[in-house]
Formats: sequence, C-alpha cells, structure tokens
Amino acid sequence: MSDRAYVAGWGAALPDGVLTNAALEARIDTTDAWIVERTGIRERRVASADDTTASLAIAAGAAAIKRAGLTPDAIDLLVLATATPEQPIPHTGAFVGEGIGLRCGSFDLAAGCAGFVYALVAGSSMLVAGGLDHVLIIGAETLSRIVNPEDRSTCILFGDGSAAVVLSRASGGDGPGLLAWDLGCDGSAVGLLEIRAGGSRMPTTAATVADGDHYLRMAGQEVFRRAVRAVVDSAEATLDRAGVDASSVDWFVPHQANARIIEAARTRLGIPAEKTIVNIEHYGNTSAASIPLALAEAASDGRLQPGQLVLASGFGAGMAWASALLRWGTP
Repeated sequence: MSDRAYVAGWGAALPDGVLTNAALEARIDTTDAWIVERTGIRERRVASADDTTASLAIAAGAAAIKRAGLTPDAIDLLVLATATPEQPIPHTGAFVGEGIGLRCGSFDLAAGCAGFVYALVAGSSMLVAGGLDHVLIIGAETLSRIVNPEDRSTCILFGDGSAAVVLSRASGGDGPGLLAWDLGCDGSAVGLLEIRAGGSRMPTTAATVADGDHYLRMAGQEVFRRAVRAVVDSAEATLDRAGVDASSVDWFVPHQANARIIEAARTRLGIPAEKTIVNIEHYGNTSAASIPLALAEAASDGRLQPGQLVLASGFGAGMAWASALLRWGTP
C-alpha cells in the first residue's frame, strides 16, 4: 500500500486589528445589515503597519511545527500559498523559511482562494513521491493592502490572516491522510477577479497607479454564479475518486468567501449546515488563509476528531478551484 500525507499539526496567526461593519458604515455608503445579509461578515482582521504576509506566515508556521511536536530542522519542504506576496522577488517562502529557521526547499503557490488546497495537494504529492517526512503548508494573506478602501464591492469582503498545517507521512490503508483531490482552472474567467497592473502584461507606471489598476477588482455576481458550480462539481469529483458518498462526510470546510455561496454549495452537495464549518462572520474572506484558518479553529476546539472525513473546497481568481478529502487524525 502506498504512503499518504496526514495532518500532524496546525497553527494560526491573526493581526490584532479588527475592522467592524460599523467602522465601514462611517466610511463608505453601506450598512451593517446590508453587509451581513449579502455576505455573512460582521468583522474582519486587518494588518497593522508592522504586519506583513511573511510575519503572519512565520507565526502560523512556527505554531504548526510546535503542535506537531517537531523542530524547524525536521521540515523537508515549505509550500506557501498567497495572493499577496511579501515582494515580487524573492518568493515569500524565502522570508518565511528564514524567520522560522527552516533549511529546506520552499516555493510560493499563487492560486488565489484555492491556493491552500492546491498547496496541500502539491505538498502531499511531493512528500509521498519524494520520500519526505514532513512538509509545512501555509496560507497567508494581507489583502487589506490590495483592496481599494473606497470600493464598497470589495473592501467589505476581505481580511488578513494566516494558518498552517504540517503534513507527515504514514503508511497507506484505512488510516489518516489525503484520500483524494480535484484541481481545475477556467482561464476564460481571468477578468472576473484580478489586479490588472504590476506584472509583465501591464507594468507599473504613474498612470496605472493613478487609475487604481493595482487594486483588486471583482465582478461579484458572476463570481458567485460560477463559484457555486465550481465547488459542487469539484467536491463531487473528489468524493467520486475516493468512493465516498457526501452523506459520509463528517465536516465540510469550504473557502470562506460569502455565506450565501457556502449555503448554496452545501445544500446542493446534500451536506447539513451542522456539518459545515463557517467562520466568515469574524474573519471575512482571507483567500488562501481561509480554509486553513477554519481547519485550525475546528481542530483546536475539538470539532475535528480522529477518523473523521473532512472535505475542503476552495475557489478563486483564475478561475481556479480545488477540493481535497482528508481522513483526520494521526497514525
């Protein structure tokens, strides 16, 4: 039987700053009731001047390593998922590895809000294929730095944070670990959620800055429509590959983009609300940090129990999507 990767430890890091709906009411044309009804969000965490994507990732990664009962020198690979890198060059993983004290290979993975599940699949595959012992997977974002504070279609949605898991190797069979996954991307939808400027296609100029082309822009209604379908199709494909019915899933951990998207997706999948982990109320959409934050929260408060089946599904810019089915616990 082949080996598989299981979650040996987890950790999270959130900035101290809290941006409430009341604070947004005072700044832009919106209301708390409208935001809650449309998104399910009541507050979100916001990075301070001293917080960066790397600093949050370092704190979350170090916590995950400690909870796994390991030291940094035991980590064989770091995969960091982010849409808000520390700087264009070098990759954010270089800063994070140095901050934690890693001496292994590292790379960033940019798949937007699907990034953590992409990283989970990539890290698990490399762990098993490469005979590694421990891989650190981190999702980290400072989305407040790329959102136009005057754009009420986006500034109400996004928050900052980081969370991480340590993957370790176990023998196959019916034990814990990654059971199945599905990855996809429809590049025809790149314009639905994007930052237009700052890359090779539209280099930074005074004009791009003046035009606000370095801010995140989103076609919300179309993203909503496509997101529900992408989550359902990807989750069903993952369950099919594992030979598991949706009724057997103990916990559904969707990307925390919008409470209405989560509700629509879980309903179509036939997964009850009481088996769906939702924390968007307090954190908003934290992109690649969203799913690991939900996992870390549920693992820490005891909801995730050994042997349970956990289905995670993310979607985002690209338009990329990713799902993974895990059996929770350690060998």
